[in-house]
Amino acid sequence: MRAMERGAVSEERIDDAVCRILTVKFAMGLFEQPFAHTALSAQIGSAQHRQLARTAVAQALVLLKNDANLLPLPKNIGHLYIGGQAAHDLCIQAGGWTIEWQGRTGPIIPGTTILEGIQAAVSPQTVVEYNQHGRFTGDPGAADAVCIAVVGELPYAEVRGDSVSLSLPPAENRVLRRMEEACARLVVVLVAGRPLLVTDDLPKWDALVMAWLPGSEGAGVADVLFGDQPFRGRLPVMWPRSLD
Repeated sequence: MRAMERGAVSEERIDDAVCRILTVKFAMGLFEQPFAHTALSAQIGSAQHRQLARTAVAQALVLLKNDANLLPLPKNIGHLYIGGQAAHDLCIQAGGWTIEWQGRTGPIIPGTTILEGIQAAVSPQTVVEYNQHGRFTGDPGAADAVCIAVVGELPYAEVRGDSVSLSLPPAENRVLRRMEEACARLVVVLVAGRPLLVTDDLPKWDALVMAWLPGSEGAGVADVLFGDQPFRGRLPVMWPRSLD
């Protein structure tokens, strides 16, 4: 409306756009049947649906680095040290447009976090220590230890997600610096809806996995990290090295 009042957009151009939208809606029959069919609504979120979603998560993971074939990890590994807020937050996994417009952090949807998926995947003898800030009481530098940093962006939609740097948030970078210093072997799992610039940090990591936004089924990430499913995902475009 403000653009039209300033003369930047004509009323005729707005009318044309509205007519196009209405034409499509008429063609789809939305005015004859404006409401969704509810007969199958009880199946939404069923075990079958969740298994399908878990499979989709596993098939979407992209392996970007894997020095010395560190991945997949053995399920009977001695110690796992897991850091990063995204490891245990369903709404970070789901991103924006989840319950709320911009999304938010916390367990506002049912599901399984990546941490919970990992805990269920490893052997009963494996010691799993989680600290979202990457501060551990055990020894992540031990010979039988592997660290997994699950980091990414907080949920966003539209303007709030605009970025001039495509870098990880400062808090996530702090987690990575702590774990890089303390860990003998470090796997980084990125949880984000877009590529992020990691060029300078990549040499410090033994493995890098792009998990995108896995939604409610974080166990699908664990399925691939521990070899129940292979890495199948491929990048649709080259991963950017810089903002250039």
